[in-house]
Amino acid sequence: MTHSPLFGGHWLEWVRNFTLRVGILTGAYLTAVMVISVLAATRVPFLEPFANFRNAAAYAAFAFFMLIPAVCFLRKPVQLFFSGMCGWVILSLGYAVMGMFFDHLHTRLRFTPFHLFILGALLYGLAAVVSWVLGMALSLRQQTIAARHRRP
Repeated sequence: MTHSPLFGGHWLEWVRNFTLRVGILTGAYLTAVMVISVLAATRVPFLEPFANFRNAAAYAAFAFFMLIPAVCFLRKPVQLFFSGMCGWVILSLGYAVMGMFFDHLHTRLRFTPFHLFILGALLYGLAAVVSWVLGMALSLRQQTIAARHRRP
C-alpha cells in the first residue's frame, strides 16, 4: 500500500487504492475551499471591500488543490483522470448540498451541479490527454531510430 503524503491522508488508510484515496482527499479539499469561500462571501461583511482579493485567494486555493491529482499521477493519465473525477464528483455533490442551504446559489454562479461536473470532466480529461501525449512524445524521443539497410 502506498503511503499518502497528503494532509489528512492518515484518515483514509483503510482505502487500499491510492488513486481513490487521492481523489477522496482532493474532493474534500475542493469542497472545503468552496464552503469557506461561499461562507466568506455571504457571512463575513467586513471582507466586502476586499472582494477581489478574497475571490482571487479562493481561485488560487481552488487551482492549487485541483492540481493534486495531476502532480500525483503525472505519468499515469488513467489514474489522473479517475482520481480527478472522484474528487470532482465529491465537489459536485457538495455544491448541490450547498445549493440547498443558500438560496439562488446555482443561479448566481450560473452553474448547476451537473454543469460543474461536466466542467471537471473536461478539465481532468484534457489534463489526462496532455499527460498521455507528452508521455508518448518523451518515450518516442528516447528510442533510437534504426537506419534501414538496402539490399544490393
